Amino acid sequence: MATVIGLCLRVKLMRSLPSRYKVDIRVAPGTHATESAVNKQLNDKERVAAALENPNLLDMVDECLAPSYGNE
Repeated sequence: MATVIGLCLRVKLMRSLPSRYKVDIRVAPGTHATESAVNKQLNDKERVAAALENPNLLDMVDECLAPSYGNE
């Protein structure tokens, strides 16, 4: 789940910030067994682009970022 959460964060920042900003997403040290692999995956432009080409994964990210209005 760390990669999905990180991908959601990256996409939200990419959509919200001007393109001149560089986004760097990192797992806090010591909080994940595969911390370095997750960090590498989340900060590799090609891997992120490939992930976002997957329609199922893109739907999941969009659902994660959709505004929620109460307990509907």
